[in-house]
Amino acid sequence: MADALELQALWEDFHRVVNMTSAELAAWLRVRDADEETEPLPEAAGTPTGQHVLAILQKRRTDLTDDDIRVMYKVVDTVGDLVDMEDEPEPETAADDARRHRLMTLGHDPLKP
Repeated sequence: MADALELQALWEDFHRVVNMTSAELAAWLRVRDADEETEPLPEAAGTPTGQHVLAILQKRRTDLTDDDIRVMYKVVDTVGDLVDMEDEPEPETAADDARRHRLMTLGHDPLKP
């Protein structure tokens, strides 16, 4: 497990890059997985990582597991690789929409201020 200072920095980084609330993320995961004829149960909607991010958002820092910490590092790194956090442009193409949707599955909406 990470030391206290490292965990504090990770917690802050994670909550900086995950700019969707747990309610917004849960709704997005349900919408993303719904199709014309079926919709998954709320607890089964979305990717495993998206579900894990949602679970982390509902925890206190003191309740984090080693697996939570691993996912938090993964999310911070992935969002950091895909996003310029200082100057995020609006999507203009289908590829941009696909990128936005991938980021939203991790809890980051690039169009959210």
